Amino acid sequence: MAPKQRMRIANEKATKNITLRGNVPKSSKATEDASPVGPWLLALFIFVVCGSAIFQIIQSIRLA
Repeated sequence: MAPKQRMRIANEKATKNITLRGNVPKSSKATEDASPVGPWLLALFIFVVCGSAIFQIIQSIRLA
């Protein structure tokens, strides 16, 4: 009885995909759109870039 029930559940999932016509997701599991870069690493990168730009501006003002 259990294999029939599993087959029925699988068939119900497949019938939902019939109406999508080629737009079927690769996985039926929910995927989160996570950023490949964490927020702390992004903040550090922005700090380094902006900080170096500020120091470059200060240095060019001193030399001019």
